[in-house]
Amino acid sequence: MIDFHCHLDLYSEPLQVARECRRRGIYVLSVTTTPSAWTGTNALSLSDSRIRTALGLHPQLAHERHGELRLFDELISQTAYVGEVGLDGGPEFRPHWSVQQRVLEHILDSCTRAGGRILSVHSRRASKHVLDMLEKYPNAGTPVLHWFLGSRQDIDRANGLGCWFSVGPAMLQSDRGRATVIRMPRDRVLTESDGPFAQLDGAPVLPWQVNEATTVLATLWGVPRTEVAETLQANLRRLVAFPTTQITPSDKLL
Repeated sequence: MIDFHCHLDLYSEPLQVARECRRRGIYVLSVTTTPSAWTGTNALSLSDSRIRTALGLHPQLAHERHGELRLFDELISQTAYVGEVGLDGGPEFRPHWSVQQRVLEHILDSCTRAGGRILSVHSRRASKHVLDMLEKYPNAGTPVLHWFLGSRQDIDRANGLGCWFSVGPAMLQSDRGRATVIRMPRDRVLTESDGPFAQLDGAPVLPWQVNEATTVLATLWGVPRTEVAETLQANLRRLVAFPTTQITPSDKLL
């Protein structure tokens, strides 16, 4: 199982969830929302497990935490993964749009100077603007668009830019989410939980519930579930093997 976007530190019992991920052998990308959270969250990786921690500054917090960009720059050498980063065009965050843009531009420039990173990218109501920024910084690394719900044109453009996609069971509950996934290239799709923010039946999605996304993908792609699991595993292997991303053997999820 692969959970390529999980807020592991924000569960009510993060260590317990991390231990269960380890027991089940789940590959987890544990994203952070602020640079100051990275060190503590990284401790949940339970050395020698399949959990890796991404360094992030969430766009919804950019206006409050942009002062942590210096810390972001100091920490980036310690991880091959960056996230959650991006832009949020929701009405409640639009007043801080210019700050979000400055923060994302700084992060992408920092990634470029660091030699490239694998990025988990937020693009709620901001698909076009996120793609504009990624196009401006082509050497920032490999973007994995988390819960991407852009237009058909946006999806096609993201494909052309070499973006990847992470999709979860909560996203796949909606007709729009399923229609979006159908247009994504199968060889650049990974599963995610987005827990504990994403919910199923009123409860936070847990990392092992990515299995439900695998089941839906099997239906959408018209192939056996085992074939979907094999495709996802092959995708992850290829993603972390990209030579353009500065990733050491100890950083690899596989």
